[in-house]
This record gives sequence, structure tokens and C-alpha cells, in this order.
Amino acid sequence: MPSLIRTTNPKIIAIANQKGGVGKTTTTINLATALAKSGKIVLLVDLDPQGNASTGLGIDADQRDLTTYDILLDGVSPMQAAQDTDVKNLFIVPATTDLSSADMELISNEKRSYLLRDALRQPDVDGLALDYILIDCPPSLNLLTINAMVAADSVLVPLQSEFFALEGLSQLMLTLREIRQTANPDLRIEGVVLTMYDGRNRLSQQVEDDARENLGELVFKTVIPRNVRLSEAPSYAMSVLDYDPTSKGSVAYIALADELMAREVANRSSNG
Repeated sequence: MPSLIRTTNPKIIAIANQKGGVGKTTTTINLATALAKSGKIVLLVDLDPQGNASTGLGIDADQRDLTTYDILLDGVSPMQAAQDTDVKNLFIVPATTDLSSADMELISNEKRSYLLRDALRQPDVDGLALDYILIDCPPSLNLLTINAMVAADSVLVPLQSEFFALEGLSQLMLTLREIRQTANPDLRIEGVVLTMYDGRNRLSQQVEDDARENLGELVFKTVIPRNVRLSEAPSYAMSVLDYDPTSKGSVAYIALADELMAREVANRSSNG
């Protein structure tokens, strides 16, 4: 378990899109790694029953003694469940397929939508001295995703550069609005990041144009290219930044982390 001395108030970002295959877990792993390599202390909370973020950061199934399931169902502290990764400054609360039954098991719990929020605000989490908490959500708008949004300060949406991408965003926006009205009035959209982008493809360019026209400044300037190194890295249980630091995918995620941090500085300045 990490033993760190700095105490901060971490920014909590849920990485969410109910559509599968949009680069959500890839974005969570590589953005978390890029932030950690910039000197930030980051906790990745794997809230996807597939556990791909855990596997992608080298946490074998037999190493996942305490998981997000234990946090939600058994009241285990994130401090107890957090594990070191091979990336300095990056820790993870892993997930297993046990999490797939959490929706049904939590349905009778009056606080079912607030369990992750309460867990991440336990005083002993200060012992991790975090700057960021990134939550990898499942590819559906279920109770796990709602827990993430209730716990988060903001939601970052990976958007695949393909036809109908923006149409799929509307349901997520409706869910965000509902969460704001009922459980987390301060929740905001961190931004939309275009993934699997092919600059030679007219469709990718059209999706980007449509996204920027409809969503304006919400769309990150950084786009994540379609890149074979991004696809290969998880099979080696590594982020792309460690697998191939000079690849286009690695460069893009470093740029995304820089843009995210710059936005945060700008927001703090504008808010006085």
C-alpha cells in the first residue's frame, strides 16, 4: 500500500460513454499514466466489471484481493484496496467480474447511488495524497456509472470518430442533467475527446467538424489518433507511454494531459 505524505483535495473525473469500443479504458489508462508522469499523484478506480484497466496496468486476476466490489458492497476503504502499479505516482483500485452483480445487490440499498462518493471522501483517502482520481466506467448507463457521476467533479467523454457518434452522446447528456438535478448539482462536463481519429479519413474530419460546431469549447483540441501501438500496449500490460513513448498515441495522450491541466489552471484563474 502506498505511503505518501502530501495531502491534497483530488479532482475526481469519471471517464464515461455508454457506447462500447470508443477508447474509454484506453483513455483512462493512458491519461492517468500521462498525469502521473507529469508529477501528479493519481488513483485509477476500475469500475468496469471487465477489469480491462486493471489488466492493462499489469494487475493479474490473482492479485485483486480487494476491489471496487468490496468498496461498494462491503465498505472497504479505497486506501485499503489501492495497489501500486509499475508507473510511479499511479495507483489503482482493481475490478473483477464480481462487479457485474453489483447492480442487483445494491438495488435495495437506500444509498445505492452515493456509495462510491462516500468511499472516496473517507478521511483516510488523504493518506494517498492524490491530485486526481480517474474512474473508468462500464460501457452502459447503469448503477455503477451513476455512482461514478455522483462521486465525480466532472465527466470526460471519449467520442469515437465515426458516423452516429454525436447521436449516441444525447443519452449521456440526459443522464448528466438528471444527476445534476437529483444528486450532484456541481457535476460538469470536463470535455469531449475525439478518439480513433484518422486525419486521412473524410468521415473523421466530418465528425470533428460536427462535434466542434455543436459542442464548441467542450471538445478538447487534442485528438487521439487511430494508432496500432495503442492497440498493442494492453496485451503487454502497459500504457502506450511505457510501451512506445515516441508513438503518435503516446504523444497524443501526453498532450491531452497537458491540455486538461491547463484548462484546470484557466478555470481556477477565471473563478478568482
